[in-house]
Amino acid sequence: MGPMMNRRGAFSVFVSGILGSLAASEARAAQRRNPAITPPDPVETIRLWPNGAPGGEDVRVEEQIVERGDPKGLRDRAQVHTRSPKLVVFRPKTPNGAAVMLIPGGGYERVVLDKEGYETGRWLAARGYTCFVLFYRMPADGWAAGGDAPLQDAQRAIRLIRARAGAMKFSPDRVAVMGFSAGGHLAANLMTRFDVETYQAIDATDALATKPDLSALIYPVITMDPAFAHGGSRKQLLAQRNTPERVAELSPEKQVRNGLLPVFQLHAADDKSVPVENTLLMFSALKAKAVSAEMHIFEEGGHGFGLRFVAGKPVAAWPHLFETFAKRHGI
Repeated sequence: MGPMMNRRGAFSVFVSGILGSLAASEARAAQRRNPAITPPDPVETIRLWPNGAPGGEDVRVEEQIVERGDPKGLRDRAQVHTRSPKLVVFRPKTPNGAAVMLIPGGGYERVVLDKEGYETGRWLAARGYTCFVLFYRMPADGWAAGGDAPLQDAQRAIRLIRARAGAMKFSPDRVAVMGFSAGGHLAANLMTRFDVETYQAIDATDALATKPDLSALIYPVITMDPAFAHGGSRKQLLAQRNTPERVAELSPEKQVRNGLLPVFQLHAADDKSVPVENTLLMFSALKAKAVSAEMHIFEEGGHGFGLRFVAGKPVAAWPHLFETFAKRHGI
């Protein structure tokens, strides 16, 4: 009786996954047929720096949003040259008591809005998570902190999130970060260097903790080792200072230590933009320091898929795998 129930349960989960994927595909197809039903952008934002981001005296670039185009006709926008870092908020109808800070990718040259930000925010919010999409600064845009300017934003952002926990009905010790591609590097950088003082405190919020309660690294840029690094991200991060010490500092796999909180990782083996070795190196480093970690390497998927899966590809299971891992660890 027990094995039969297990098989029935597994079949139920399998069918549920298929139906969920079909529903998502139908929704995307409907949006392509009628762009008017595309969900509106969220209007609730939190500015990170009330008096302007630190170290911007020599910044001359202009912030703008560009349409990148998508072969399936879906929206695919990116913000370039972030001048005013912010969090964009997705509130769930029924909060589950946990929050996720989403950090989209973009090669440290842009912040991808839709497929790694807003779409993921809506998916998680529908499951009870209060979500915040981080718009962070680019390291080569002239900010005094250079490669640490994005980390300044991530540290300030997670503090602001925790400051709002009570009002938004989630726990300040149930705050996860999820980063994609270069955003995965920023999530890993925050995870391993959370206690580095990258800026001077400006208010009481800066006394709050910056250590994530759980981290999800989705096809992440990790190492600055030229053998496996994402060339574009490496160039941007090391634009101001490229020394062996700085390379090690900005390689999260070299900064892993005991006591970090659980980490979820996934990558596609056929990723031609960010080599899968980035995730393999990070997983090995985490296990060497006894950090709780789960890794999923999919045969196919490429790079930058977010929630936009190729029909029938096993990689489509990743959001549910993350949700299961997060719940198992109290998030």
